[in-house]
Amino acid sequence: MITFALSEEQTMIRESLQGFAAEVLAPRARAIDEAGEMPAEVIQAGWDFGLIAASIPEAYGGGGGDRSCMTNAVVLEALGGGCASQAVAIMAPGQFVSALIDFGTEEQKAEHLPRFAGPTPVAAGLALQESQFGFAAEAQRTTATRKGNGWVLNGEKRLIPLGDQADHFLVLARDPDGDGLGAVSAFIVPRDAAGLTVTAESGSQGLKPVPKARITLNAVELPGSARLGGDAGIDAGRLVNQARIGAAAVAVGLCRQATDYALPYAKERVAFGEPIGKKQSIAFMLADMHIECETMRWMVWKAASLLEHNDPGAARASVLAQDYVRRKAIKIADDALQIFGGHGFIRDLPLEMWLRNARTLTVLDGPVSV
Repeated sequence: MITFALSEEQTMIRESLQGFAAEVLAPRARAIDEAGEMPAEVIQAGWDFGLIAASIPEAYGGGGGDRSCMTNAVVLEALGGGCASQAVAIMAPGQFVSALIDFGTEEQKAEHLPRFAGPTPVAAGLALQESQFGFAAEAQRTTATRKGNGWVLNGEKRLIPLGDQADHFLVLARDPDGDGLGAVSAFIVPRDAAGLTVTAESGSQGLKPVPKARITLNAVELPGSARLGGDAGIDAGRLVNQARIGAAAVAVGLCRQATDYALPYAKERVAFGEPIGKKQSIAFMLADMHIECETMRWMVWKAASLLEHNDPGAARASVLAQDYVRRKAIKIADDALQIFGGHGFIRDLPLEMWLRNARTLTVLDGPVSV
């Protein structure tokens, strides 16, 4: 029997983070979006929950909890239900940590993981997105060429969350002599590496408060030890699927927030002598929004569960979940705005912000990972 019933621990985490999202993240979301900056106290508040440190093995100073894609999907949805921008900022360093736990050598784990187990937030960026339209791991334009016992990296990466603050980047690059996913590796690149240039992105329509960076790699020389996983390398497909599911989970939280916001308004707003929620067009719209939220959640959870158990169907489930969420999240955010009519475009209300954030979440690959 297939079941996605949450464990007692997962239920407690979900309820706790939903409360945090509603009481701490949501009330300040609009002000942060208007300012276009992410306050340090937001990152610290999320860090204090130990969401990243909890998954780090005790040997490296962490909580020693099991890394669960399902749990991470639940976490990201709960945080996304308060504010997508703050959710991404809080959880972005987890991409670097997850990749280290999954693929890192003992030496790499010992060098980097303890930094993420302390009380002070640490920024590190996953450099996944490139300038070309679309994304496929095997089509990376950033290259990694052998040079003696080391590597030389050339290319450009875009829209790296918290990249302005990161002291290390995990850069995906393709061996030009290789073929397919097996030719894609990840490299730990320190910020001060010769040939690495870090610049701030000009901004994006959504997730505005999340600082994003562009990095240019011009003949960046790295030792052999910089390749994540050493000679074994990484499973690039798994890393990309984690990013796809993570972004989808945040989008599900945003859609749930938009639906919950529109429902009471439809019951209270009177037009032509009765609440607009009694109009079939509005009632059916709200019903569809609720149905799609549930459908997206199950698809994301299924993909996360398959990935967690290394099921061969995880890649297909991840792509299907991502595609479905990309199409439905925009519609739900737009329908919520339409229910409010012209008021939906007024910046006193969060609806236009949610629509912008939904669009950005659904066109970016990799702002967060499960």
